[in-house]
Amino acid sequence: MAKQLNLLSTGQVITTALHTEMQRSYLEYAMSVIVGRALPDVRDGLKPVHRRILYAMHELGLTPDRPYRKCARVVGDVLGKYHPHGDQSVYDALVRLVQTFSCRYPLLGGHGNFGSVDNDPPAAMRYTETRLASISHEGMLAEIGDETVDFIGNFDNSQQEPTVLPAQLPFLLLNGCAGIAVGMATNIPPHNLGEVVDGLIALIDNPNLSDEKLFKIIPGPDFPTGGEIVGKDGIHEAYTTGRGGILLRGVANIEEVPTGKGNKRRTAIVITELPYQVNKAGWIEKVADLVNQGRLTGIGDIRDESDRDGMRVVIELKRDANPQEVLYYLYQQSALQTTFGAILLGLIDGQPRQLSLRLLLQEFLDFREQTLNRRYSHELGKAESRLHLVEGLLGALSQVDEVIEILRQAPDGSTAKVGLISRLELSEVQADEILAMPLRRLTGMEQQKLQEEYEQLETRINTLRNLLSDRKELLKSLKKDLRSLKRSYNDKRRSKFVAKPDNKAFQQKNKARLKDKSAKSKTGSSQIQAPVEDVVLDFSQRGYVRRISSSSKRSKFDTGVPDYDFIIQADETNTQKDLLVVTSGGKAYPLQIREIPPTTGKAARGTPLITLLTSTAQSQNESIVGRLVIPENSASTDVVLLTKQGRIKRLSGEELTNVTRRGVTILKLKENDELLLTKFVHSGEHLVLASSGGRLLHFEVNDQQLPCMGRTAVGLQALRVGKQQQIVGCTSFEKNHNLLLITQSGYAKQLNASRLKLANRGDLGAQAFKFSVPTDNIAGIALVKPQTEIALVTSNKRVIRLDGESVPLLTKNDKGEKVVELNRDEQILSVHEVVVEKNS
Repeated sequence: MAKQLNLLSTGQVITTALHTEMQRSYLEYAMSVIVGRALPDVRDGLKPVHRRILYAMHELGLTPDRPYRKCARVVGDVLGKYHPHGDQSVYDALVRLVQTFSCRYPLLGGHGNFGSVDNDPPAAMRYTETRLASISHEGMLAEIGDETVDFIGNFDNSQQEPTVLPAQLPFLLLNGCAGIAVGMATNIPPHNLGEVVDGLIALIDNPNLSDEKLFKIIPGPDFPTGGEIVGKDGIHEAYTTGRGGILLRGVANIEEVPTGKGNKRRTAIVITELPYQVNKAGWIEKVADLVNQGRLTGIGDIRDESDRDGMRVVIELKRDANPQEVLYYLYQQSALQTTFGAILLGLIDGQPRQLSLRLLLQEFLDFREQTLNRRYSHELGKAESRLHLVEGLLGALSQVDEVIEILRQAPDGSTAKVGLISRLELSEVQADEILAMPLRRLTGMEQQKLQEEYEQLETRINTLRNLLSDRKELLKSLKKDLRSLKRSYNDKRRSKFVAKPDNKAFQQKNKARLKDKSAKSKTGSSQIQAPVEDVVLDFSQRGYVRRISSSSKRSKFDTGVPDYDFIIQADETNTQKDLLVVTSGGKAYPLQIREIPPTTGKAARGTPLITLLTSTAQSQNESIVGRLVIPENSASTDVVLLTKQGRIKRLSGEELTNVTRRGVTILKLKENDELLLTKFVHSGEHLVLASSGGRLLHFEVNDQQLPCMGRTAVGLQALRVGKQQQIVGCTSFEKNHNLLLITQSGYAKQLNASRLKLANRGDLGAQAFKFSVPTDNIAGIALVKPQTEIALVTSNKRVIRLDGESVPLLTKNDKGEKVVELNRDEQILSVHEVVVEKNS
């Protein structure tokens, strides 16, 4: 039996408490992971694996002007020389440096399949090729040979590798970084190069720059996949404390898309950008699951139409779906809206530190200043050494005969060297340079080149000494380098900032929806009744709409300039009703009143009405001529449509129900004609039409004069007009009302409407205005009521207010009186009845 070895008696075993050894070993392991793997260095923004990949490619000479090389070759060099870990981990890190959807400014260029935003895996490293990108070659490795950074031995001391790369830009901010260490993690968002450079220069110029000014220069992250950043509270918190939640959204547009069945089109939500790091294919699958589970309603179809030109995910909606509601639920229930948890954690002097934006920028500036000092010191030393040699050569050439005599008399090189040193007062290195000098350097041309080199070296040495002795000059050089890089690599911001919306109504509705999923409407589908609010809709002459609570104050449409806006229509309604917007092309688009943003604050202009319609309506380049709030009993009222060429149509209110989001044509127009106005009418109502030539037609609305017609009808001739004339207005009236007629030149008169002879639709009408100026025309008509204000819009974009009752009452055979003074070549273009605005 073998003799048992007694280790305890040899003194080679040290007794240690188990918990002490566990604490020490675990701490060493944790620090190894923190410093050597997971966290980036604040100076160059890289983890060790990324730094080793870039340096290995620099050593291989894979510059942007050289051909691509196989990734397998690069990975092999990194493994064999610097990073003895698994090849797949190195390749994964390399792939990320190539991906344009992962890095805001990719540090490597690539040929082949390096993955996609759908989380498709990259091709094997034997198939893909890579080389350094221009920004990493110039901005991170250009100064690596100028003794700007320290080098250490690799894992077996067979190679030297840099401890940090001499980065000229803060790549930790530009490309961001994500990493999980032991007990800590980092998640830094990417930023825009131009904004970061401007922030660095501002800090150089003013180290005491306030946070508010710094945050204006660098307003927030800029993600490679674009998207929208909602609100800035999380950004401010992250920039000041190092931690904060940044709310991201994808970019969604509401469009009309073809269904593939004839010319039919359907409303769809089109996603063109997703939040950063969201897997597109996974997100589409998640949305489909939500639809199948019944948690997301209103969606008819989902398809991915993305191609080389960009992302396009089309979500077709059902006919009765509200696009804004569907989009809201997409934000709430899917990754179309995510929160980026920013953690600004990095290594400073090998220690993990949570950073503010200011500290991160300042640490980079300190590092950049240090590298510039080392670079210029290295360059100064080389320049001084070269100047010393050139001085010796010039001195020898000035005494060339004596140099030749010394060389002739010397039996060997050592004796010649001693003779040169003693007789010409040269240093050893100067003597060696002279002995190595070829005979061609004795020519006049070579002597001239040496003299020019001497002068250039002297100038450069003086410049370098000035840079090293004067910090202000050094900082000027630093700013010059930053501006040069900005000119070369800056691009436009991709992520846009949007205000945080007020979704209280949607949130209340969503809570009710989740609380009672079994709520069914009469048709059997889920239906949540949103709270009904009584509101007033104000429509302005310039196309704005305001939704104001009935209990709120109303203020003027003040734009801050003399020609301020004014209200031409006001409707008392509630958020349960619908609005029909009619354009000059004869098309009507529905809009739910609850979709109109509520307006608050003094002098609020509201929202441009056209922007609330679908993109199809916005692209038609047509003006809005009608705004009809659909009554609950639509069958009890009709709508009159009147064109500029004098055609008129009466449309039943029932034709205006169940209109889809893509709109519907309610009047066929003839060539060069356009819809002038729309208004609700009742049977028995009296209408007056006016032409630009001053003719008025008074007729009654009934089934004989104006029968109801369908949507596709072109209408009937209302008032026959001449070739150079057109219809300028239409109004309904009662017997005690007067009409106001105003010409383009500023002449006007009141006319008793009840004295107008009742005629038939299609007649010539009666001449009701005699013009003082032969070339004058009627600009418009209005109804004069007590305390009514008339607004006149001129060709000079002026708005002139007029008291209708102050205009003289005349007969149809009288000329009007001059009531408005106009500038030269100025004309009145339109006449509007102004709704009296309440300020209390």
